[in-house]
Amino acid sequence: MLFVATCIDKPDHLQTRLDNRPAHLAYLNGLGAKLKVAGALLGPDNETPIGSMLIFDVADQDEALKLVDDDPFGKVGLFESISVKAWRQGVGAPLA
Repeated sequence: MLFVATCIDKPDHLQTRLDNRPAHLAYLNGLGAKLKVAGALLGPDNETPIGSMLIFDVADQDEALKLVDDDPFGKVGLFESISVKAWRQGVGAPLA
């Protein structure tokens, strides 16, 4: 089942994001088919990352939350908030 994780960074934590980005990308690249798509949420300037959006194909919400928690960004406490919701794709190229 597909789950969308929306993670918002803590204010003034851009350097934390930048410092941990290589480990974050390595982690995501290691998830294989569990990760369908991921990318940064951008601030009002359309350039500065302020969070992350990820779509996972996993068994349940608990597994999706664990993947976010195990991410290097999660381990260093980058996120102010995390939301994980089941998602059903309606249109576009199939992700599942």
